[in-house]
Amino acid sequence: MEKIRIICVGKLKEPFYLQAQEEYRKRLSRSCQLEILELPEQRLPEDPSPAQIQKALAAEAEAILPRIAGHCIALCIEGKPCASEVLSQRMQELATLGQSPFTFLIGGSVGLAETVKARADWKLSLSPMTFPHHLARVMLLEQIYRSYQIRLGSRYHK
Repeated sequence: MEKIRIICVGKLKEPFYLQAQEEYRKRLSRSCQLEILELPEQRLPEDPSPAQIQKALAAEAEAILPRIAGHCIALCIEGKPCASEVLSQRMQELATLGQSPFTFLIGGSVGLAETVKARADWKLSLSPMTFPHHLARVMLLEQIYRSYQIRLGSRYHK
């Protein structure tokens, strides 16, 4: 069974995000071993300076980098978007090549440090639009679930 690790900066607090995450965790339990690691987000002032942002990103990177295992996919704005079918096919190809576990990275409200993005094997964008990082987590979980459903040829993906 494939292993998927999602490393997230920030903790889910809102009940609707938690419920969605748990629903996809339950659905994915039939297809993969899912691990979600929540790392603390560095606190920033209301209007942080670029130096304060860089310091926060560096601290978050120190927590993220040692926890990356296997093939690393960073969700970031400069990543390339792909269709659900492409994600499914790529995950299947990588698993066939023994690249499991997959580690997906979701940064906090100011993104991911350059050192973390440089470590990624693949930079992925969910959309050119900006979403809260908590919603991005739910969207990623849905796309991972969809990827497995595409492989199975289920009616979930239309």
